[in-house]
Amino acid sequence: MRQQAEDAVRAWADEAGVPITPGTRRGEFVVELPGEAKLRTGVSILVTERALSVSAFVMRRPDENHEAFYRWMLRRNTRLPGVAFALDQLGDVYLTGRLPIQGVTPGTLDDLLGALLTASDGSFNELLALGFLSSMRREWAWRVQRGESTRNLEAFRHLLDDEGAG
Repeated sequence: MRQQAEDAVRAWADEAGVPITPGTRRGEFVVELPGEAKLRTGVSILVTERALSVSAFVMRRPDENHEAFYRWMLRRNTRLPGVAFALDQLGDVYLTGRLPIQGVTPGTLDDLLGALLTASDGSFNELLALGFLSSMRREWAWRVQRGESTRNLEAFRHLLDDEGAG
Protein backbone atom coordinates (compact mmCIF):
# COMPACT_ATOMS: atom_id res chain seq x y z
CA MET A 1 0.00 0.00 0.00
CA ARG A 2 2.75 2.45 0.92
CA GLN A 3 4.50 2.01 -2.44
CA GLN A 4 1.21 2.55 -4.28
CA ALA A 5 0.65 5.77 -2.35
CA GLU A 6 4.18 6.99 -3.11
CA ASP A 7 3.58 6.18 -6.78
CA ALA A 8 0.31 8.15 -6.62
CA VAL A 9 2.22 11.18 -5.25
CA ARG A 10 4.69 10.99 -8.12
CA ALA A 11 1.87 10.54 -10.65
CA TRP A 12 -0.01 13.54 -9.21
CA ALA A 13 3.12 15.73 -9.43
CA ASP A 14 3.74 14.60 -13.00
CA GLU A 15 0.12 15.24 -14.05
CA ALA A 16 0.05 18.62 -12.30
CA GLY A 17 3.44 19.66 -13.66
CA VAL A 18 4.67 20.36 -10.13
CA PRO A 19 8.36 19.73 -9.38
CA ILE A 20 8.78 17.29 -6.53
CA THR A 21 11.84 16.76 -4.36
CA PRO A 22 12.55 14.13 -1.73
CA GLY A 23 12.20 15.28 1.87
CA THR A 24 14.47 14.37 4.75
CA ARG A 25 12.28 11.55 6.08
CA ARG A 26 11.50 8.22 4.47
CA GLY A 27 8.37 8.60 2.33
CA GLU A 28 8.50 12.41 2.37
CA PHE A 29 8.07 14.55 -0.73
CA VAL A 30 8.25 18.34 -0.90
CA VAL A 31 6.38 20.47 -3.42
CA GLU A 32 5.86 24.18 -3.90
CA LEU A 33 2.38 25.29 -4.94
CA PRO A 34 1.89 28.70 -6.59
CA GLY A 35 -0.60 31.15 -5.14
CA GLU A 36 -1.74 34.73 -5.46
CA ALA A 37 -1.92 36.36 -2.00
CA LYS A 38 0.74 33.99 -0.66
CA LEU A 39 2.98 33.68 -3.68
CA ARG A 40 3.99 30.11 -2.95
CA THR A 41 3.17 27.49 -0.39
CA GLY A 42 5.73 24.82 0.41
CA VAL A 43 4.11 21.50 1.25
CA SER A 44 5.53 18.41 2.91
CA ILE A 45 3.75 15.22 1.81
CA LEU A 46 4.55 12.28 4.06
CA VAL A 47 3.57 8.72 3.19
CA THR A 48 3.64 6.22 6.07
CA GLU A 49 2.35 2.68 6.44
CA ARG A 50 -1.09 3.92 7.52
CA ALA A 51 -1.66 7.38 6.07
CA LEU A 52 -0.59 10.23 3.85
CA SER A 53 -0.24 13.53 5.64
CA VAL A 54 0.36 17.01 4.30
CA SER A 55 1.73 20.00 6.15
CA ALA A 56 2.31 23.55 4.91
CA PHE A 57 3.75 26.58 6.66
CA VAL A 58 1.33 29.52 6.40
CA MET A 59 2.99 32.24 8.50
CA ARG A 60 4.88 32.91 11.68
CA ARG A 61 3.05 33.49 14.95
CA PRO A 62 1.12 36.75 15.09
CA ASP A 63 2.59 39.85 16.70
CA GLU A 64 -0.72 41.11 18.06
CA ASN A 65 -4.46 40.53 18.34
CA HIS A 66 -3.87 36.90 19.31
CA GLU A 67 -7.37 36.09 20.51
CA ALA A 68 -9.08 37.30 17.33
CA PHE A 69 -6.38 35.69 15.17
CA TYR A 70 -6.77 32.25 16.75
CA ARG A 71 -10.56 32.52 16.98
CA TRP A 72 -10.67 33.26 13.23
CA MET A 73 -8.62 30.12 12.49
CA LEU A 74 -10.74 27.90 14.73
CA ARG A 75 -13.94 29.13 13.11
CA ARG A 76 -12.44 28.66 9.67
CA ASN A 77 -11.44 25.08 10.54
CA THR A 78 -15.13 24.13 10.75
CA ARG A 79 -15.55 24.94 7.04
CA LEU A 80 -12.33 23.50 5.61
CA PRO A 81 -12.60 20.25 3.62
CA GLY A 82 -9.90 17.80 4.72
CA VAL A 83 -7.40 20.30 6.14
CA ALA A 84 -7.14 22.34 9.32
CA PHE A 85 -5.10 25.18 10.74
CA ALA A 86 -2.60 24.11 13.39
CA LEU A 87 0.19 25.65 15.46
CA ASP A 88 3.68 24.39 16.17
CA GLN A 89 5.47 24.75 19.53
CA LEU A 90 6.51 28.33 18.63
CA GLY A 91 2.99 29.38 17.66
CA ASP A 92 3.73 29.46 13.92
CA VAL A 93 0.73 28.67 11.73
CA TYR A 94 0.48 25.58 9.53
CA LEU A 95 -2.19 23.81 7.55
CA THR A 96 -2.35 20.04 7.94
CA GLY A 97 -4.36 17.27 6.35
CA ARG A 98 -4.47 13.49 6.30
CA LEU A 99 -5.76 10.65 4.13
CA PRO A 100 -5.89 6.96 5.00
CA ILE A 101 -3.32 5.09 2.92
CA GLN A 102 -6.08 3.12 1.13
CA GLY A 103 -7.60 6.35 -0.20
CA VAL A 104 -4.48 7.84 -1.78
CA THR A 105 -4.84 8.37 -5.52
CA PRO A 106 -3.66 11.22 -7.73
CA GLY A 107 -7.26 12.50 -7.63
CA THR A 108 -7.68 12.43 -3.85
CA LEU A 109 -4.25 13.99 -3.42
CA ASP A 110 -5.21 16.74 -5.90
CA ASP A 111 -8.37 17.41 -3.88
CA LEU A 112 -6.44 17.54 -0.59
CA LEU A 113 -3.68 19.79 -1.93
CA GLY A 114 -6.26 21.99 -3.65
CA ALA A 115 -8.07 22.46 -0.34
CA LEU A 116 -4.78 23.20 1.39
CA LEU A 117 -3.73 25.77 -1.21
CA THR A 118 -7.16 27.41 -1.24
CA ALA A 119 -7.09 27.72 2.55
CA SER A 120 -3.50 29.00 2.67
CA ASP A 121 -3.81 31.50 -0.16
CA GLY A 122 -7.37 32.56 0.61
CA SER A 123 -6.68 33.19 4.29
CA PHE A 124 -3.27 34.79 4.03
CA ASN A 125 -4.21 38.47 3.72
CA GLU A 126 -6.91 38.29 6.37
CA LEU A 127 -4.56 36.61 8.83
CA LEU A 128 -1.85 39.19 8.08
CA ALA A 129 -4.30 42.02 8.77
CA LEU A 130 -5.43 40.38 12.02
CA GLY A 131 -2.01 39.51 13.40
CA PHE A 132 0.44 41.99 11.92
CA LEU A 133 -1.37 45.29 11.26
CA SER A 134 0.87 47.42 13.50
CA SER A 135 4.01 46.07 11.81
CA MET A 136 2.51 46.66 8.39
CA ARG A 137 1.57 50.24 9.35
CA ARG A 138 5.16 50.92 10.48
CA GLU A 139 6.56 49.45 7.27
CA TRP A 140 4.08 51.44 5.16
CA ALA A 141 5.00 54.71 6.90
CA TRP A 142 8.72 53.94 6.57
CA ARG A 143 8.38 53.21 2.85
CA VAL A 144 6.22 56.28 2.16
CA GLN A 145 8.57 58.55 4.13
CA ARG A 146 11.58 57.35 2.13
CA GLY A 147 9.82 57.22 -1.22
CA GLU A 148 10.20 53.43 -1.38
CA SER A 149 7.81 51.17 -3.24
CA THR A 150 4.72 50.08 -1.32
CA ARG A 151 3.84 47.44 -3.92
CA ASN A 152 4.17 44.50 -1.51
CA LEU A 153 1.57 46.15 0.77
CA GLU A 154 -0.91 47.32 -1.90
CA ALA A 155 -3.51 44.72 -0.88
CA PHE A 156 -3.65 46.48 2.49
CA ARG A 157 -3.67 50.09 1.27
CA HIS A 158 -7.21 50.57 2.60
CA LEU A 159 -5.90 49.77 6.10
CA LEU A 160 -2.52 51.49 5.88
CA ASP A 161 -2.84 54.68 3.84
CA ASP A 162 -3.36 57.75 6.04
CA GLU A 163 -6.63 58.56 4.29
CA GLY A 164 -7.84 54.92 4.46
CA ALA A 165 -6.57 54.08 7.95
CA GLY A 166 -8.31 56.91 9.73
